[in-house]
Amino acid sequence: MIDWTAITTVLSVYVVGVVLPGPNFVAVAHKAASTTTREALALVAGVVVVNLFWASCSILGIGIVFATFPWIALAVKVVGASYLIWFGGRLISKAGSASAARISSGGRSLGQAFRTGVATNIANPKSMAFYAAVFAAAAPKHVSSPTFVGMLATVAIVAAAWYGIVALVFATPSVAARYRRGKAWMDRVCGAMIVALGIRQLVR
Repeated sequence: MIDWTAITTVLSVYVVGVVLPGPNFVAVAHKAASTTTREALALVAGVVVVNLFWASCSILGIGIVFATFPWIALAVKVVGASYLIWFGGRLISKAGSASAARISSGGRSLGQAFRTGVATNIANPKSMAFYAAVFAAAAPKHVSSPTFVGMLATVAIVAAAWYGIVALVFATPSVAARYRRGKAWMDRVCGAMIVALGIRQLVR
């Protein structure tokens, strides 16, 4: 039997949390404006897969593992923050170096975009803490299979819808054209934002 109260709680809290700008938002917006809609949506798919992973871990109680072994949580935090700093620094160092034309997407670039989405999301320790908090408050002690599936479906639909909208908006010709005109400084701004988020995660 489905616990609709738990699913409604997850929906109300998750919607608020997912729309707040963070590394995922910046990565999706940058990919959509600088490459193709297909690549941006592939990156979104990577983000959603990791969201489902964190949600599953939280429902199944993996937070207990991090509470018991805090050094594991610290290691995840340091590695994740280091990746964000590297990713942002790479954007800054290569700002304006690519062609102004949008590149046609191929299978390899779609796979690379998907992996970028996975890496960006899993490198954000805030995601782990967010899901642990949401599902600790919403999930009943004994989650039935239908409720488990319903919670994951809620996460998948909300995340895919929000980041999909972001990708489609930033991939529109007018927005993409503005990005191309100011590519160098916009890449530096996006990179600086991701570096700042990484440093923030590292020092907190």
